Amino acid sequence: MDRSQKSISVTPAEKPRRFVFVLLPNFTLLSFAASIEALRVANRMAGARLYEWTVTGEGGDTITCSAGTEFKLDCDLPELRRDDVIILCGGLDVQNATSKRLLNWLRREARHGLKIGAVCTASYALAAAGLLDGKRATIHWENHDSFSEVFENINLTKSVYVLDGNRFTAAGGTSAIDLMLKLIADEHGPDLANSVADQLVYSAIRTDQDTQRLSVPTRIGVRHPKLAQVIRMMETHIEDPISPAILAQDVGMSTRQLERLFRRYLSRSPKRYYMELRLQKARNLLMQTDMSVINVALACGFTSPSHFSKCYRAHYQTTPYRERGTHGSRIADEIPDDET
Repeated sequence: MDRSQKSISVTPAEKPRRFVFVLLPNFTLLSFAASIEALRVANRMAGARLYEWTVTGEGGDTITCSAGTEFKLDCDLPELRRDDVIILCGGLDVQNATSKRLLNWLRREARHGLKIGAVCTASYALAAAGLLDGKRATIHWENHDSFSEVFENINLTKSVYVLDGNRFTAAGGTSAIDLMLKLIADEHGPDLANSVADQLVYSAIRTDQDTQRLSVPTRIGVRHPKLAQVIRMMETHIEDPISPAILAQDVGMSTRQLERLFRRYLSRSPKRYYMELRLQKARNLLMQTDMSVINVALACGFTSPSHFSKCYRAHYQTTPYRERGTHGSRIADEIPDDET
């Protein structure tokens, strides 16, 4: 430690708290690195060994992250102590990365009363194990739609992280830092957590009340309150689309004024923008779930499978059926696309 940096006064436990990081195939490196660095820096700032960690995964040999870098694991999925904390680290294609063996191991450790959490898409694994039933949770915003379709008995939020009893989830990316700072503060006080944040040059600590995504005006690069209001309405009514006339009426505009507003700032009509939102959700559901094409169509506001296929093909240059086949669906869709 630099002589200029004073340690934070904390009272260490009799033994360090051990975090067990479980890396799933194609895990996201940023979330894992952020989590483990927060613990390392906490030890440094406290001048004591408050935390220790081990890195594990199925097979106990090596595993590759989504960036293509290979990591050596410390061990196979072990039998743990009751005071250990498990953190699952997920990333791409989490459904295929979630094996029966992993789920059985999670259930066994949960029965022992361990605190278990997940970062990024690994919330899916916790949910598949039944460990989030009836609880609040979060997952990366890109997986939000598919998760909510599959796990209806989980109170899914759009928060950066969520703690609910002995389960916790973080959305991924830098939200892992916010989560770890919260865990550190709960155990050793806010002074240590703030000191860790300073060392990580992390100046905007978020809480579980903060949401993952940028505000609508920031995302679209336009600060127009009525435009932002309409887009928020569109995003929350994908399954039951609202007509442009009603959208305009709800924000105190005429349909023609709404049309001009969208064309001026977004270079497309309200109808076209709304369609793109619905098709984006459809693509997420096709790639991340085993929902049939007809159910995906219905979930995105299309009452006709052939109309859905036609719109999808026009936007993505492929059909929903082919998109599903390209990404290795585990089931066959019962209603094929209209290829005519």
